Amino acid sequence: MSELTGARVLVTGADGFIGSHLVERLVEEGADVCAFCIYNSNGSLGWLDELEPKRRESLDIRMGDIRDERFVRDSAAGADVVFHLAALIAIPYSYAAPASFVDTNVRGTLNVLEAVRAHGARRMVNTSTSEVYGTPDVVPIVESHPLKGQSPYSATKIAADKMCEAFALSFDTPVITLRPFNTFGPRQSARAVIPTILGQLMTGATEVRLGNVEPRRDFTYVSDTVDGFIRSATAPLEAGETIQLGSGAAVSVADLFRMCCEVTGSDAVVATDEQRVRPERSEVMVLQSDPSRAKALLGWEPTVSLTEGLRMVAKWLEPRLDPARASRYQR
Repeated sequence: MSELTGARVLVTGADGFIGSHLVERLVEEGADVCAFCIYNSNGSLGWLDELEPKRRESLDIRMGDIRDERFVRDSAAGADVVFHLAALIAIPYSYAAPASFVDTNVRGTLNVLEAVRAHGARRMVNTSTSEVYGTPDVVPIVESHPLKGQSPYSATKIAADKMCEAFALSFDTPVITLRPFNTFGPRQSARAVIPTILGQLMTGATEVRLGNVEPRRDFTYVSDTVDGFIRSATAPLEAGETIQLGSGAAVSVADLFRMCCEVTGSDAVVATDEQRVRPERSEVMVLQSDPSRAKALLGWEPTVSLTEGLRMVAKWLEPRLDPARASRYQR
């Protein structure tokens, strides 16, 4: 029996990429899941719409907005564990709409912290990002590395992380922060680099339109990231703890492109698309984790290789390909 069996668990951002996979895993663990999804007029539950009907019907679904303090507080009532994943995450969009990122990522996190403080959940897991480090001084990156906001998105995530730190130190709020590096897998947004590459290759493109191919990233398959979240819910951790989830290896976008070509059997080439290139001083050139604390504190380490994960994403994408969308740039 899982330690989460019978536990009341709130997941914000449950309708998103990682959130939907986390919800599925929590149901498998026997948790009583409250799935917080963004309100919309057509009643879409995002990726939760893809769940098997019986699994979806077992959820307590709350459609609202993370920016609404009262709604968040009401949703957190009775929760033993709160996983906070709701966020705006698109870096290019953060250049165009930074105020939206402040409202959602900073104010939204504050609302969750206040709700946890009010209702007394035993653990809150805040979702950070490796982007908070900016281009690092040294690699691999350890949790104590200085933070640098090289995009409006990363700046708001730094603020959210620091708000969690402040609540842990000021009020003993039982919040810990997980800092995933580049999670990939089925359901990831088409604007992310792996779906961008695979989507174009699998629709027959001979030239794949990309931005800067020199940056290096540390990729972790979504099931491994979710396993880190599950372990963090019950691990004996001090309030305010921060733990990275990454493979400890980094590959360039150029190398990633070549791996995707091998997976799909393509001989395409890269064509630079200037609208996909970040502002020079905003580009983060390398993100490579040191996963030793995750192993020591959570007993966690990734199990799915990058090549294996790319094959699984390609298989998932195949019946969902949209040639027009695959070639269109999306912020």
